[in-house]
Amino acid sequence: MLAGRYLRAKRSQGGVALISIISFVGIMLAVAVLIIVMSVMNGFRTELLDRTLGFNGHIFVSGGSLVEPDVQRLAGEIAGLPGVTQAAPLVEAQAMALGQGQISGVVVRGISAADLRATQIVSGNIVRGSLEGFGEGEYGGDLIVIGERLAQTLGVQPGDPLTLISPSGGATAFGFTPQRKTYTVAATFTVGMSEYDQLFIYMPLAQAQLFFGREGVVDVVEIRVADADRAMEMKSQIAELAGPTAIVTDWTQRNASFWNALKVERSVMRLILMLIVAIAAMNIISGLVMLVKNKGRDIAILRTMGAGRGAILRVFFMAGASVGALGTLVGLVLGVLFCLFIGPIQNFVEWVTGAEVFSSDIYYLAHIPAQVDWREVLIIVAWALGVSFVATLPPALRASRLDPVEALRYE
Repeated sequence: MLAGRYLRAKRSQGGVALISIISFVGIMLAVAVLIIVMSVMNGFRTELLDRTLGFNGHIFVSGGSLVEPDVQRLAGEIAGLPGVTQAAPLVEAQAMALGQGQISGVVVRGISAADLRATQIVSGNIVRGSLEGFGEGEYGGDLIVIGERLAQTLGVQPGDPLTLISPSGGATAFGFTPQRKTYTVAATFTVGMSEYDQLFIYMPLAQAQLFFGREGVVDVVEIRVADADRAMEMKSQIAELAGPTAIVTDWTQRNASFWNALKVERSVMRLILMLIVAIAAMNIISGLVMLVKNKGRDIAILRTMGAGRGAILRVFFMAGASVGALGTLVGLVLGVLFCLFIGPIQNFVEWVTGAEVFSSDIYYLAHIPAQVDWREVLIIVAWALGVSFVATLPPALRASRLDPVEALRYE
C-alpha cells in the first residue's frame, strides 16, 4: 500500500510520478525492442536455413568416379540409410540464357524428373505452368523449369523458347566449343529467395549430360536428411558407401562463413540490446533516490512508530521493483504482438510511405520473418526483472539505514 501511494504521489507531495513513468516507458520499450529484434533475427536465420537447405540439400558427395550406373547404385544405397530422405545425382554448370532480347548468366541443374518432384521447395512452389512432360522423351526432352524472377528478367513464360549457351560444350578436333541449344520453358517456380529465383534453371539429367558434354557422368550426389542437425554425424556412414576417392561435405562446410557471421551478429546484437535494457533500468535508481530524499520525514515517522529496517527496505524495494516488473510485462506483450502481426505492420508501413521497406534483392527474402523463441523470451524477461531488482536495492538499502533522529531534526 505504501509503495503504491509513494509512486502515485504528486510532486507537491514529494512524489516522483513523472520519473516513474519515464522508467516504466524506458524498460517497456527496451524489452519490446529486444524481443522484436531477436525474433526477427531468429526468423531470418530459420527462413534462410529452411530455404537454403531445402534448395541445396544437406550432404554432398563429389569427386571420385560418379559414373553411371555406379552412381545410381550409390544413390540407391545412400537413400536406404536411416534418416536419409533423398539422394539425387546432379549435373550443375553455368551457362548464358537468351530470352526475348535479354541475356543473363544462369546456373543449370540437371536432375531426374522423380528427384525434381521430390524437391518440394521447387515442385511445391510452381507459379506458372506445370511439370507435366518434364524428363520425358529422348534424353528427357527439351522442357526446362526456371525461376520466376529469371523469367521476368528474360521476358519469357511457360511455352516460350529459351536459348542456353554453354561455354564448355562437346569436344571437337579444335577443343571444347560453346554449345548452343533452344529449350521450351515448362514452368516457373519461386522459393522466396531472389538469389535462387533469379539464377537457377532445372533441366532433365540426361539432357544436361548431353548439353554440357558429360555423358554418363554426374557432378555431385545431393543428399537430404530428416534432421539437418544430424548431417555431420551421418557423413561418416555416407563416406564409407562412397569410397575413399569421394569427397563428402555437409551444409555447414559449404556456407561456413555465412552461418558463422549470422551467429556472431546475433550474439553481439543480443548483448547490445541487453545493455540497453540495463541502462533503461538505471532510471529506477534516480527515481528512487529522489523518492527516498523526499520521503525522509515519512521514513523517520514510520521508524518511530515501530517499523523496522526490513519493513522500510521492502516498501522502497516494492516501489522500484513494481516499475520494472510492469514495464517488463507490458514490453513482453508489446514485443510478442508486434512479432505476431509483423506482416500486416510491414504492409501498413509500405502503404503509408509508398516505399518497399524490405527489399528481396537486398535481404534475399520477400517479407520480414519473425520467429518468437519462447526460451529466449524467458531469458529476456528474467534479465529485465533481474536488472530492475538490482537497480532498486541501493536506494532501498539507503532508506532502511536512515537515522530517524537525523531525519526529524530539521523537519
